[in-house]
Amino acid sequence: MPAKSAAQQKAAGAALAAKRGDIKKSELKGASKSMEKSMSETELEKMASTKRKGKPEHKTRH
Repeated sequence: MPAKSAAQQKAAGAALAAKRGDIKKSELKGASKSMEKSMSETELEKMASTKRKGKPEHKTRH
């Protein structure tokens, strides 16, 4: 599933780094913390690799 915003893509990247052991899990906050717990490494890779060009910084709620 591709990221819908730049913020979501960044959070997925941070969660992926923690899952791989590149950063401490205790450094995660907010969305990245819950993403690390609930998503697989493959899912995080797909979301983190989404191109940011043309994406809003934050997804608007409707």
